[in-house]
Formats: sequence, structure tokens, C-alpha cells
Amino acid sequence: MSDKLQIFTAMTIYMLIVIGIGFYFSKRANKSSEDYFLGGRSLGPWVAAMSAEASDMSGWLLMGLPGLAYWCGIADAAWTAIGLAVGTYINWLIVAKRLRRYSAVSGNAITIPEFFSNRYHEKKNIIMTLSALFILIFFTVYAASCFVTCGKLFNTLFHFPYHAMLIAGALFVVIYTFLGGFLAESASDFMQAIVMITALSIILVCGTISAGGIEAVIENAKAIPGYLSLNSIASPITSIDGVQQVKDGAPLFGEAGKYGFLTILSTASWGLGYFGVPQVLLRFMAIRKTNELKKSRRIATVWVIISLFAAVSIGVMGRVLLPTETSLLTNSGAENIFINLSHYLLPAFLAGIVMAGILAATISSSDSYLLIASSAVAKNIYEKSPRAKKLYFRLTGKDADDKSVMNISRITLLLIAVIGIIIAWDEQSVIFDIVSFAWSGFGATFGPIMLFSLFWKRTTYPAAVSGMIAGAAMVFLWKLKIAALGGAFAIYELLPAFLFSSLVIVTVSLFTKKPSEEICNEFEQVRTSQE
Repeated sequence: MSDKLQIFTAMTIYMLIVIGIGFYFSKRANKSSEDYFLGGRSLGPWVAAMSAEASDMSGWLLMGLPGLAYWCGIADAAWTAIGLAVGTYINWLIVAKRLRRYSAVSGNAITIPEFFSNRYHEKKNIIMTLSALFILIFFTVYAASCFVTCGKLFNTLFHFPYHAMLIAGALFVVIYTFLGGFLAESASDFMQAIVMITALSIILVCGTISAGGIEAVIENAKAIPGYLSLNSIASPITSIDGVQQVKDGAPLFGEAGKYGFLTILSTASWGLGYFGVPQVLLRFMAIRKTNELKKSRRIATVWVIISLFAAVSIGVMGRVLLPTETSLLTNSGAENIFINLSHYLLPAFLAGIVMAGILAATISSSDSYLLIASSAVAKNIYEKSPRAKKLYFRLTGKDADDKSVMNISRITLLLIAVIGIIIAWDEQSVIFDIVSFAWSGFGATFGPIMLFSLFWKRTTYPAAVSGMIAGAAMVFLWKLKIAALGGAFAIYELLPAFLFSSLVIVTVSLFTKKPSEEICNEFEQVRTSQE
């Protein structure tokens, strides 16, 4: 059996297992919309923790982050990893328990938009609709990054056409998310978290041994200006078309670039995104018992630290083993380092199993993105709109009921997948860049309002709406306009957008009428029940 066929066989077996999980949970998922979207709040601590982190990390953990470290050294990748590790721990420590209880107390909310709406007892569903629309926008971008990963993976491995693999990957995710809903997603994400961390560990250990040990890896990195520093960054010398130049069998680097305190702060601010990403927050809402969250926090934190360390280290180690590999000599191509190393280091069938880790990372995230975005439309826009229900009746001849909510969700899921494919159509798309924008969108749009909603009783409804809009608008404004000014303005858009949203929430809350006694009593009920 040829090497490529062995790799393909191993990956196919893995994909069949994932589809089997979808079929297994399909009967239970279709009982009600709560079962389909939140699994009936039945997740145990291991599944909650591992599925939360697997759904969060996506293909960028095995492709984007190692590629970043391979291309320009550890500064960008390491500070991103540090921010994410700290953000993971704090999110599980302070947000998880209160959100689990608050979402149950405030009308048994099963989506993030529904929680915000119930938290402020809104009557016109403004915050619910806005939340759903922002989730739809940013998760469509997120899904696109996952489809890019699928396209690059199969194109690099088997030289299959990028666009065909892009579509095939999207269809695969759509099918099993369509079938099994949240429980299928969470169960498969648990398995995929194990596959991901195993794959990273195998490549790191085998690669380090093949490279001559840890000392050899470090010495090679030290020889590249700024590569192994946390306060400077390596600068590959590239041609006009972005290809790194090679001379005498060695890749060329220029003088190390500066990586100052402000850049470090903005890069580490990736950790702020955790307070606003729905795929993690939903796991907090879905866990069966609040007293199991401490165990989940420990599991999640350990998994994240090991995985991020391994991903960054693989990029550094790859510079020893494959310094001039043609397919790695561009910023976008560098994201294939994990794939190339798997092929280089391991027997074909085992390489296929390891590279299933990339599929695991991709699937575990894209299913979450599609399900949450489609549920936002179905539960928080369609279900709350009399006009939409009337239209559904005219088109189908059936009354709008709980079943229709799931049908609308599945239609929306298909539409999101199509738009995600369109966004991902460019073969030169850089996974890390796509993910970073969507991450900042969620972090700034939902992070501040989530924290203020859970921990500041004085937060008002107008402040919640204003803060959400301000955070989202600043992400686009900073990314598209302000960052182009360069200098101190060329920082990651999440940090200024998060701070601006927080400032708007505090200011508007202090200048608007205090929340009603009913809302305040509900807040106190949740607060005191945790002490």
C-alpha cells in the first residue's frame, strides 16, 4: 500500500468514527431544541472541559500557531500562547460558575443572546437580535478559517485541488452537525481534544529526537537574529512575491525587529477573547453540576498549557529539520509545518493518524461555529419574530413550533457554510489572520458585556446595547483604518476595542436609570447562591 493511501485510509477511518458519533446522538438531539442546542445541560466535567478547549482552538493550533513560530520566531506565538493560557484559567475560575447559575435563573437561557435578553428583561428583543447578528457575522468568518485548514491539509498531503477539498470539508462538518447537534459536537470534541494533544506530543518528541535533541534545536534558533527572543522578532528576507530567500542551503533573515512592551501587551490580550467566545461560554451553561466546574477548570488549563507549548515548540523545531522546504517558504506556506513534519518523521499510517489531529482541531471548532451561529438565528431571531413564523407557515403549511426552530437552524447552517466557503476561496489565506480577526470580534463584542452582566449589578440595558455595538464597531474601525497608521496604533484590535466597550458600558450605566428592583433581586439571588 502506498504511503499516500495509508495516510488517506487512517484519516478516513477517523472521519467515519466522527460521523458515527453524529448518528449515535441524532435521536436524542431531535427531542427538543434545548437538547439540540445545549444537550439538556448534561455535560460531565471531562467532556465540558475538553470539548470547550477543542472547539476553541481549531485548526490554527496545529497549523496557524506552529506556522507563526516557524516563520518569525517565538515572540508572537509565545505571547499569544501565554495570553490564551491565562485567559483560559481566569475564565473558568470567575465566569463559569456564575454564568451556569445565572443562565438557569434567568429564564433557563440556552443561547448567549437569550441569556443577555433575559438578564436585562428586555421586551423588544434588541439585544437578542444584535447578539445573534454579531454571532452570525464572526462565526461565519471563523468557519471560513476551518475550511481553509481542510483545503490546505488535503492539498498539501495528496495534491487534491484546494477548492474541491474546501467544499468537501465543509460538507463533512455540516452533515454530522446537522445530525447530532450539541451532544454529538461535545462528545466528538472530547475525542478530538485527545487526538489533538496526542498528535502534538508525538510530533514534538519525535521531531526533537530527530533534530539532535533540545540543545540542537535551541542552538539553531539562537543563530537566527531575534528568533528565540520574547522582546524581538525574526525578519525573513523575502522576494516581491513573499517567498523567503535561500542562500547556500540556508534561509536568509534580516536584522531582528523590535517587539516592545505595547506589542507584548496587545499580543497577550488574546486572553481577553475568552470572556466573549460563545463556544466556551456555552459549555459553562451546559455542565450538569456547578460543583464539577473546579475539576473542569483544572483539566482545561492543563490541556491548554501542554497543547500551546507543544505547538510553539514544533514551529521552532521545524526550522532545524525543514529549514528550506519549498512549500514552507511563504507566510501562508509556513502553516504547513505540522503536516510536513508528520510526513517526514512518521510511518505513513501513523502519520495519517497524527494528521487526523488537524482534522480533529478543524472539525471540533467548525461544528461549534455552525451550530451556535445557526441557533442564534433560529432561537433568537426566527422564534421571536411573528412575521418570520407567518412566512414559515405560508411556505410549509405548518405552524411554527419547536421542530420548526430546528429546521430553520439547519437551513441557516447550510447558508453559513456556503458563505464560509466563499470567504475561504483564496488559496493564500492565512489561517492565523482569519482567526485573529474573528477572535477579536467576539472578545470585544461579548467579553465586556458578559463580565459586567455577571459582576456589576448597576449595568443597565442601554449600556449593554451600547457596549456591544461599540466593541464590534471598534474592532472593524481599528483593523481597517486605525492600525494602518502604524507605530503605536498597529496593535491587535482586541485590546483597544475591549477597553472602549468597557468604557462605554460604565459611562452609559452611570448616566441612565438604575436597573429595576426585579433585575437587581435576580442578580443578588445568583450572587449569594455562589458564596
